[in-house]
Amino acid sequence: MPKFAANLSMLYPERPFLDRSGCDRFAAAAKDGFKGVEFLFPYAYDKQDIAARLAECGLQQVLFNAPPGDFDAGERGLACLAEREAEFQTSIALALEYATALHCPRLHVMAGVMPEGIARELLTATYITNIRYAAKAAALLGVNVLIEPINTRDIPNYFLNRQDHAHQLIEAIGEPNVKVQFDLYHCQIVEGDLTMKIKKYLPTGRVGHFQIAGVPMRHEPDLGEMSYDYIFSVIEEVSNDCGWDGWVGCEYRPARGAVTDGTSAGLGWMRAGWMPS
Repeated sequence: MPKFAANLSMLYPERPFLDRSGCDRFAAAAKDGFKGVEFLFPYAYDKQDIAARLAECGLQQVLFNAPPGDFDAGERGLACLAEREAEFQTSIALALEYATALHCPRLHVMAGVMPEGIARELLTATYITNIRYAAKAAALLGVNVLIEPINTRDIPNYFLNRQDHAHQLIEAIGEPNVKVQFDLYHCQIVEGDLTMKIKKYLPTGRVGHFQIAGVPMRHEPDLGEMSYDYIFSVIEEVSNDCGWDGWVGCEYRPARGAVTDGTSAGLGWMRAGWMPS
């Protein structure tokens, strides 16, 4: 059975992210039966405070992102950007400090938006060098580095968009702790054919994490054009065959918005047969 992790950057938007009084998103996720959590960027919060909340709520940190550059200015990662290598290396050092404190075994390193006028060959060479650097540093701490294809509707000109490209890059990088973050929402928008891609790539050992959301509106997975009940059964079947034991991150925006208990009210899809006992 898939193990679901609540994405606390998107779920429970009516609550503060971190609040030691017990009214935060960590507490809400634990109350709803989640055993794991993920989020985008933890760097606005003290890592020891986050670690304390995880322990208090009985939650496992399963994933977060390395610093993406200037997010407010539209940057979505540094890995493919030439002449930003020193900044990239500093960002990885900070991310691994948090990974150690949070006992988190996976770190998503965003690729970045392609600048105009720069040849893709240069971007690719920079990307491979940077991800290889991050992987070597992370391996010393037992952390996997994840790369994620993202659709260009949500992030125009993003460097990495397709599953086959991600797996080709992993071959070129050549580090065993580099894995693919297989976001089914992004994949459906760009490529489709999810069942065949799960069956092709999950047995390779190169898929480190799944994420889900309904298409096209990025709401609960039971809203939209995809049959997630079927998708979950495929993941379960293939996992049983190949021994995959990873997490499925719930990275969606609740359709009810930031209303009290709106996220909880939308978890019927999980309670109807996919909630671990």
